[in-house]
Amino acid sequence: MSEQTDAQIQETTYDAAIIGAGPIGIEIAIALKKEGLDYIHFDKGQIGETISGYPPQTQFFSSADRIAIAGVPIPIADRSKCTKEEYLAYLRAVVRQFGLTINTYEQVYLVERHEDRTFILRTVRIDGERTWRVRNVIFAHGDMASFRELDLPGETLPHVSHVLGDPHAYFNRHVFIVGGKNSAVEASLRCWHTGAEVTICYRKGEFDTASVKYWLLPELQGRIERGEIRAIMRAVPVEITPSSVRIRYIDSDRMEEIPADAVLLLTGYRPDYTLLRNLGASFTGEEGRPVFNERTMETSIPGVYIAGTATAGEQRSFRVFIENCHIHADRIAAALTGGQPPEGDTSYGERHQES
Repeated sequence: MSEQTDAQIQETTYDAAIIGAGPIGIEIAIALKKEGLDYIHFDKGQIGETISGYPPQTQFFSSADRIAIAGVPIPIADRSKCTKEEYLAYLRAVVRQFGLTINTYEQVYLVERHEDRTFILRTVRIDGERTWRVRNVIFAHGDMASFRELDLPGETLPHVSHVLGDPHAYFNRHVFIVGGKNSAVEASLRCWHTGAEVTICYRKGEFDTASVKYWLLPELQGRIERGEIRAIMRAVPVEITPSSVRIRYIDSDRMEEIPADAVLLLTGYRPDYTLLRNLGASFTGEEGRPVFNERTMETSIPGVYIAGTATAGEQRSFRVFIENCHIHADRIAAALTGGQPPEGDTSYGERHQES
């Protein structure tokens, strides 16, 4: 698919548009290309944009064989865990291997159903806006579009972040971390290893073992027992100041002020279903999952499909992740070509954190 002028684009009707170029979006593109479908593919950032935001050298929870896509193995010597950097290099290689065209840094800001039962997509990139016409729309944009904010006084101060970033930034600083799942546990350890004084605060009485990489929790618990990291359990932050965090203990309502040079609010993410909601899609459950046919991945809107972790809603206990979404690509390809959707487990299995 070569680059076209705006006039040509508006005259062309593609079989499908894929929104999102993470691993499952890329896997869908490969499946559609194999079927000879004429599709267009967008991402508002780079391929693997969400993964590229992970801290340096983050290891995946899943083994390398489970996050490989399109039958292409990940070249990890011991076939065990893959780092963020290794996986992004792998995705780049897969895109090149299959000759995929992906319109990166082009955001789809509007999807409208046209009277002829096609869809009009309006996109924006650095050089302006463009319009596209497609027969089907596939959402593969993931479930980590925005941070789950706590609405605390001081949450927008410059030393407060919802992501870890490079742990080196916290050397010789008092770091206050909120959360009790994988991101918070890993951040606590990585900051401590770089020389930070770490306090971790969690609203529950114990860390969520089902959502923490199994090799991290024993180390954190050991460092807490030795007094190297302070853990404040069954407590919540109520205010952030430039030099401290004020917390409230849930069981007693007692307040305490903890010194903090940096604050990491690692309390999860929310998906962005704005485009789907504007189309009139249906949602269900406490997590706000889109309603879809698990055999075809078609949503309540005919011609609109969803795949990957975008199917999960707002995950608080992670059950949908890369390794159990591969089948979505073949199901969508079959639905678009009239083929038989592949058999497979439609459940999402055990809880755990992907990254």
